[in-house]
Amino acid sequence: MKRPPNIIILYADDLGFGDIGCYGAKTIPTPNLDRLAQTGIKFHQGYASAATCTPSRYSLLTGSYPWRNHRAAILAGDDPLIIEPGSPTLPAMLKDAGYATAVVGKWHLGLGEGRIDWNQKVAPGPNDVGFDESFIMAATNDRTPTVYLHNGQVVNLDPADPIEVSYDDQPFAGELTGREHPELLRMTPSHGHDGTIINGVSRIGHMRGGEAARWVDETMAETFLGQAIDFVEHHQEQPFFLYYAFHQPHVPRLPDPRFRGATPHGPRGDVIVEMDWCVGEMLNVLEHLGLRENTLVIFSSDNGPVLDDGYNDRAVELREGHNPAGPLRGGKYSMYDGGTRVPFLLSWPQQVQPGESDALVSHLDFFASFASLIGQPLPDDAAPDSFDVLDALLGRSNSGREELVVEGLQAKLVLRQGSWTYIPPHEGPAVFPYVNIESGNAPVPQLYDLRLDIGQMRNLAPEHPQKVTQMDARLAALRASMRTRGP
Repeated sequence: MKRPPNIIILYADDLGFGDIGCYGAKTIPTPNLDRLAQTGIKFHQGYASAATCTPSRYSLLTGSYPWRNHRAAILAGDDPLIIEPGSPTLPAMLKDAGYATAVVGKWHLGLGEGRIDWNQKVAPGPNDVGFDESFIMAATNDRTPTVYLHNGQVVNLDPADPIEVSYDDQPFAGELTGREHPELLRMTPSHGHDGTIINGVSRIGHMRGGEAARWVDETMAETFLGQAIDFVEHHQEQPFFLYYAFHQPHVPRLPDPRFRGATPHGPRGDVIVEMDWCVGEMLNVLEHLGLRENTLVIFSSDNGPVLDDGYNDRAVELREGHNPAGPLRGGKYSMYDGGTRVPFLLSWPQQVQPGESDALVSHLDFFASFASLIGQPLPDDAAPDSFDVLDALLGRSNSGREELVVEGLQAKLVLRQGSWTYIPPHEGPAVFPYVNIESGNAPVPQLYDLRLDIGQMRNLAPEHPQKVTQMDARLAALRASMRTRGP
């Protein structure tokens, strides 16, 4: 029997549509991602399901719109797991089909069932929702706890120095925080991020103990890369699925010293170059092991870009000559397309001819499409919003989804139908404070034809009231539905 392809999802964090060379970036060199694009398909209309991280990651693994789970919102570092153990997931489906499965990198989908004891095995977690192996950070690199977990166990934990984590306002006794000790910081917060100081950077939340287990930001990229490569090397004799979730270019941006100054855009540009190097190292390993031809590699991002997301790293000041969202309006947190339309590359040399695609595709669709690829049936209760768009993903068709719901901050929904996108009226600021990104909030409905107006500058709602009424009713029907995929 012919061996099914290995599958690797390379998932960036806060990377914009215009942040890499093959999508138009001129001043951030990404030769390895450009090489991936040249050997595969570059999608022009590839979407995350949300403009923030936790909801997008939830949808990728479950094939469900995040608004179906009210807990699928940006999580603290100690929030409980939001995927029910034993429920259908992408890794569980692949595991049932004989794949070895692993997650390496950012998790941010919760751990445990409530108050976590970080000094014992932390469960449930990734290993309870379909992953054989996991080497993760609990949430984000700007949140406590600043430790790695390997299959639920904190790495390098000294039992004599137990970890305590809190997201209360009150610091632990003896804890040094950025709020109280700014003189100890080598990267100051621009807003929030004034909790426990780790590695000269204050974080969100509080932490005491676990000194030997704390990560060093500058070596995080190489640490995760080493674990990802180790998994591939140890499972090269069987089909494997690797969800390799980068922390770049999320804040705080602290690249390895050899990448400092790689771009004129300061740390944000430099960590993108660092991430591109990681991609190259992974591709080189696949080639060395003779696995590249039959490995399906996807690269994408959980949401759109943000420059100032809490630290003074000069990302705004040094942005000249580079537009992270490319031609799109908005960015992270936004209902505009810059929040959810992201770089989306797929390469599988054995089966996929290089090219470009205008098909509408979403991370939601990996579940149903990969099930179709390997001939694995989907139970009725699995992947309620995942569509089989395998032909589009493999470049055999330019037809993907007909419609897609995406969400901005706080589960504010947007409907995409064909080339039309509809944003209902929403209360709230037109521009999010601190991050200076347009939200999409407006007191009137917004309707854009993205085929003619990719930058969403001309609101056509007054000219097409029937279209607005139709799309508003359809969005309400989708939100009230139990599932959108057919039988």
